[in-house]
Amino acid sequence: MREAFVDYNPRDKTLMDIHMANQILESYAAQGFVLSVRQLYYQFVARDLIPNTQQQYKRLAGIVADARKGGMIDWSYIEDRGRNLDKVATWDSPSQIVEACVRQYRRDRWADQPQRVEVWVEKDALLGVIERAVQDIDVPFMSCRGYPSASMIYEARNRFEDTVVVLHLGDHDPSGIDATRHIRDELELYGAYADVRRVALTWEQVQQYDPPPNPAKETDSRFARYTTLYGEDCWELDALEPQVIVDLIQDEVANIMDTDTWETTIEREDAEREQIRKAAEALK
Repeated sequence: MREAFVDYNPRDKTLMDIHMANQILESYAAQGFVLSVRQLYYQFVARDLIPNTQQQYKRLAGIVADARKGGMIDWSYIEDRGRNLDKVATWDSPSQIVEACVRQYRRDRWADQPQRVEVWVEKDALLGVIERAVQDIDVPFMSCRGYPSASMIYEARNRFEDTVVVLHLGDHDPSGIDATRHIRDELELYGAYADVRRVALTWEQVQQYDPPPNPAKETDSRFARYTTLYGEDCWELDALEPQVIVDLIQDEVANIMDTDTWETTIEREDAEREQIRKAAEALK
């Protein structure tokens, strides 16, 4: 919704940037994606509209913020997953919550699968893309915000009853690459049964999709080893097309899932939901 709060009269160059931003955002909205400012920025870089520099990122972020306030970019096209309000669910009537229960009834679709799966991503900003990938296949997901904390690892260990496949996604930079190793080692240390797989960003994907590079941080303690293997450039996960990330996750899950068992569980769930619906109608 293009709701305006201030008068905003940008110059011609800025107007062109706003027009291009709207084209990009509307295209992804039509596919069901809501972008972060960082993802929008990489779309500008990929189209050779701006150079890949921190100064240009800050400039574009400022333009987007001003354009939204001025009613020139739809507020629903940009998301900030790191700053969401949590609230308790409320209902207008008893019948409303009964109907909601009918709609929301789900079995644990992974209970009879040979392995459970979780998706861990490096940063909050991509949680919307991850949710799009897993919402129909009931795979839990979370943001590690860099390296996962000891508490996150301990809690994971406590919920891992059998071997769990952890699909990890992170930047291709010294810390992002090392984070996959860290997760694997820490889960093993805590006695968790986990198969940690790096889904993205891999060196092969960098070569295949050619995302815009950034200079690796020389201050990172892993810089020397990283540059020996990959050179001095690094690449952000955000620079991949959202649909590419979705496909990478779903393809990996499809290789793990037993489809016959999945379909049997869905059929059972549908039958049980119908039983709940009939019981709910009897209460009206």
